[in-house]
Amino acid sequence: MPISATRGRAVLRGSVALLLALPALLFVLITWQVAADGPLVGLDERLSRVLVNPDRCSELLADLGNVQVAVPVLALALGYVAVRRRRAGTDRWWLPVAAAVLLMVLVPALVVPLKAVIARPGTPAEPPGTGYYPSGHTATAAVAYGSAALLLLPVLRTPLARRTAITLCAALILGASYGLIRRGYHWPLDVAGSWCLCAVLLTSLWLLLRRTTAAERPRS
Repeated sequence: MPISATRGRAVLRGSVALLLALPALLFVLITWQVAADGPLVGLDERLSRVLVNPDRCSELLADLGNVQVAVPVLALALGYVAVRRRRAGTDRWWLPVAAAVLLMVLVPALVVPLKAVIARPGTPAEPPGTGYYPSGHTATAAVAYGSAALLLLPVLRTPLARRTAITLCAALILGASYGLIRRGYHWPLDVAGSWCLCAVLLTSLWLLLRRTTAAERPRS
């Protein structure tokens, strides 16, 4: 194997390890700070008081993280990808779709127990209660829109279409995150923690899709 190819693979492995390890470590740090009421929590609460300004726009943006909005968008993308891959005659055409569905199912399976264990109170804009960390709406938006983009990229034919998919995905996730904080539905750390958790999930999906694409062959 050429030295350049060996170095390229080493760089790729290092980059992937960083993409998995860095958000995982940040998630552990944020979770620890929230659970222990550490110094980051005080900064988080002060930042929230500056950012919160409930209005109709922020409420609509926050709704982008609703299951009723995000999951149908993902379902449309999955249906399109499944049809394209099946018509192309690719082996295991269903695998990427099944992986994205599994990832979406993992969101409540991971987030709900964390909410119960950490039991973080909500912002002053919310009624008294606990279970705000991590943000389930942020996680739903990140995984639904992020998975849709990852699955669409290989079947989109032009660089413009791929850039549009990535840009739209980022805009939807950031819009939902901003709306949740601005409306006062969540503290900023609730959203940041979900970003970190979902970065690990989406990187794992990307790795699976990459290996699947490299291994599959059209049926004759």
